[in-house]
Amino acid sequence: MSLETDPSLNVLGESLSPCSHRPLTGFFRNGSCDTCAEDRGSHTVCAVMTAEFLAYSKYVGNDLSTPMPAHGFPGLKPGDRWCLCASRFLQAHDEGCAPRVALAATHRRALDIVPLEVLKIHAMD
Repeated sequence: MSLETDPSLNVLGESLSPCSHRPLTGFFRNGSCDTCAEDRGSHTVCAVMTAEFLAYSKYVGNDLSTPMPAHGFPGLKPGDRWCLCASRFLQAHDEGCAPRVALAATHRRALDIVPLEVLKIHAMD
């Protein structure tokens, strides 16, 4: 079975910009927050990590800061960009610790879960 990406448009209706190649991110590990039907987590929000968000994510059970060399995961640090699950972003927003967002690199499918107004509150671009 081959995975087919959804059209690569961002939340602004433009071509999706890359999120990060260092560390390499995305459901497809192609550096972009591309998505498809098989991406159950909707890894569509290009988030810029903060110490506060990384601590929050670890607290709720998703440790993004600890390296896992066996899986090729370097661990994230503040300032790193990462394709975050839209529902986790919304949860962090509701808890008051959402990271910044690169709108140009956030896939339009994030809008299925997160209102554009919420993304814009945290926009860095």
